[in-house]
Amino acid sequence: GSSFDNVTSPITTAIKGVTFGNNTFVTVGTSGKIVRSTDYGSSWDNATSPIETYLNGITFGNNTFVGVGDNGSIIRSTDNGSSWDNATSGISQQFQGITFGNNTFVAVGQSGKIVRSTDNGSSWDNATSNTSNLLYGVTFGNKTFVAVGYSGNIVKSMDNGTNWDNATS
Repeated sequence: GSSFDNVTSPITTAIKGVTFGNNTFVTVGTSGKIVRSTDYGSSWDNATSPIETYLNGITFGNNTFVGVGDNGSIIRSTDNGSSWDNATSGISQQFQGITFGNNTFVAVGQSGKIVRSTDNGSSWDNATSNTSNLLYGVTFGNKTFVAVGYSGNIVKSMDNGTNWDNATS
């Protein structure tokens, strides 16, 4: 991080999320765009997306990339971002963030929606959320999932993302 170089992106739309796994960087953005790099960010190639809606976040876990976006969109790749499939979230609200921890993917978004997957993003279950506020981001650490959102809202789960409690911000 002490110096940076400009690289050329094959797209001109907004890039909204980036992650790294299996020696591959993957970004997602508007219009379902997916771009990947296998040479540590020196060059980037388009990947074919199964959707055209905005993708807002992406994460990596258990050799699987999972991206989330508008209209409850969830996409996944098990071949380092070369090809992508749709997964069904069961909701129609927008997702903003996603993370992976303790063999569980957790996605958060509009109206306090939280979904989780314990089968590498193939299927998703609704989790009980104590907020109706938009949740922007989620992370995992120390056996705890923490999500943050609008109006200073913080919720946490200590049972692998099944139940969520409010935390004081």
